Amino acid sequence: MKPTLKSWATPLIISAFIISGITGILLFFHKEGGLVKPAHEWLSWALVAGATLHTASHWKSFTGYFSKKSALAIISAGVVIAVASVTAPIQEGHGNPFMKAGKALASASVETVAPVARLTPAQAVEKLEKRGIRVGNPTESIKAIAATNGKKDAQVLEALFE
Repeated sequence: MKPTLKSWATPLIISAFIISGITGILLFFHKEGGLVKPAHEWLSWALVAGATLHTASHWKSFTGYFSKKSALAIISAGVVIAVASVTAPIQEGHGNPFMKAGKALASASVETVAPVARLTPAQAVEKLEKRGIRVGNPTESIKAIAATNGKKDAQVLEALFE
């Protein structure tokens, strides 16, 4: 049997949806390790291509949805949400408070973060160095220490709070 647009557009959109759905959920929970983020960003193009081809191969059924009030309401809601998410102004002060706290800790020195981790600055330095993270001076920021050691801020903070 000769392959048709329908025979591969639908499997493409199903596969791309699985990838996009799983990686999107992982990103929502800030699990960005491995190839999660690049796979989500780049393979979303496969979802767009698959949806376009799928729609083209089912054009008659697709246009039929515009005569059904419930389907039209769902489609309209999607368009409104998409437009609003692209055009809404960024508001300062909103967002995940835990992400903000992590950024604040990363900007602080080991001396400042140590008591939060229930350590003295000397204990904090020792703990980091036991984990292979070199600390030049306890007045250095977590961010600076991470950069010097080729690590992410979160890895240094994780080592302190283990």
